[in-house]
Amino acid sequence: MRTTQKVIAVSLLALMSGCSLFSSKETKNQPAPLVEFKATMSPHAAWKYALGSSGQAVFTPALVGNSLFAADAGGTLVRLDAATGKELWRVKTGADLTAGVGSNGDVTVVGAAKGVILAFDANGKPLWKAQASSEVLSSPVVGKDVVVVRSLDNQITAYEAATGAKRWSVARTTPALTLRNAPGMTISGPNVYVAQPGGKLLALALAGGLPRFEVVVGEPRGATELERVTDIAGAPVVYDKDVCAVSYQGRVACFDLATGVPHWNKPASSDVGVAVDQRFVFVADDQGALAAYSRETGTSAWKTDKLAFRRLSTPVSYGRAVAVGDLQGYIHFLSREDGALIGRVATDGSPIQSVPVVAGANLIFQTQSGTVTAIAVE
Repeated sequence: MRTTQKVIAVSLLALMSGCSLFSSKETKNQPAPLVEFKATMSPHAAWKYALGSSGQAVFTPALVGNSLFAADAGGTLVRLDAATGKELWRVKTGADLTAGVGSNGDVTVVGAAKGVILAFDANGKPLWKAQASSEVLSSPVVGKDVVVVRSLDNQITAYEAATGAKRWSVARTTPALTLRNAPGMTISGPNVYVAQPGGKLLALALAGGLPRFEVVVGEPRGATELERVTDIAGAPVVYDKDVCAVSYQGRVACFDLATGVPHWNKPASSDVGVAVDQRFVFVADDQGALAAYSRETGTSAWKTDKLAFRRLSTPVSYGRAVAVGDLQGYIHFLSREDGALIGRVATDGSPIQSVPVVAGANLIFQTQSGTVTAIAVE
């Protein structure tokens, strides 16, 4: 039964993302052409670093202080200076990697094939290895003294960061169909916030795994299993006293961080996730539209379809702009105030699927081909 579910999940993602299983002629919705605009930002590459391909996985670098930790599907793990891109260390893990990277600076964790979890110390030396209950596709998250891993069978397990000893484990049910893009997790304060397949957001206590609350972001609807897929996309985002998330074929919503009391929700459908800043919640939807909502009320601020069907990455708030990557490796900058295009820069031509990382004045992306690029703006 578990194997069948995985196969269906892979097929479902292929259908929804228009990936290479289909030729461009067979793709119903062609990416919107790049439009001309008056640029008021001049983004450029501050530095680049070459890793290997992400393959079918999605790798997002982890920023801790001035260090950036990044990995690729071939098993390479690196620590870079986030300001300059200088390599501080580079190790071959000896395994095919499936998820990463999680780090607190002292312990860095990645997921490997067959559910293996690998941890490394601050110098890149192997620290411990553990076995998850099934494949690990979402990045582990690392707190001060704990590592939390979510496996494909929807089991959430916490390990002691220093030793890898199991602290607790919580098993949740999984719908018949799920997105291959595994929902993510976020540690904030005493809790870990876990995005769930089926549209639920779960808060667990880091100390013992007891549920703090469970709320619905997207409720399954429709007659078929495909229509009822409502997985939360990406990782929940914590900002101030809010935790916000978006689901596929569901809603975008913000909740009280401590209690789960809903603040607001609006219809939305995304398979990548949200970005949140002081004023706005940004959503890149599954049709390539980018929208902004008031963080306080959920009122729509603006929406643009100028990047329609360009398979957008998770957006990120960056100064006066919101930035987002696309399937051709472009990074687009739009005004936070009205969604107007104000800047664009190319990377290596391959899709950008990772979550963008703000590192001081730089904005860091990892492409599917493995180029880690820091973008600066003049």
